Amino acid sequence: MLDHYSGATRVHLIVGDPIAQVKSPFGVTQAFEAAGRDAICVPAHVPPAALEAWWAGARRAQNVDGIIVTVPHKFACTAFCDQLSERAAFLGAVNTVRRNAQGQWEGDMFDGLGYVRALEKNGCQPRGLRALLVGAGGAGSAIAHSLVQAGVSHLTVVDPQPSR
Repeated sequence: MLDHYSGATRVHLIVGDPIAQVKSPFGVTQAFEAAGRDAICVPAHVPPAALEAWWAGARRAQNVDGIIVTVPHKFACTAFCDQLSERAAFLGAVNTVRRNAQGQWEGDMFDGLGYVRALEKNGCQPRGLRALLVGAGGAGSAIAHSLVQAGVSHLTVVDPQPSR
């Protein structure tokens, strides 16, 4: 998988706290290889108190093309983006950030889209259905948004933190 790993290899990071449970760096790196890209995905264990300083350093590395954002940083990382998609701006959360051709960082949130596409792929069409969602954090709020966009007739959201 890393036969051609070198100083020219493009880097994509996945940031979270904790991070050891995350399996996606291997799969993302495999996907890069399958697409013929000289790129790798590297996990970064960064606690919330260090996130801003870490981000400032990561964005300066010219070989970093993107950052996957996971728990608990999905809300905080919106502040570090130069641009947000309409969806990410509405949700106030990102799960992916990429460097564009102008060197700016663009954030988006795909958790909800992925969830609804998985439902549809497995034969569940949300349009007209009633749904219960437990959890309104970064991924949960994105799933709620996508379920509404997919046409659920009623959505109940329950979260242990009432402020969400």
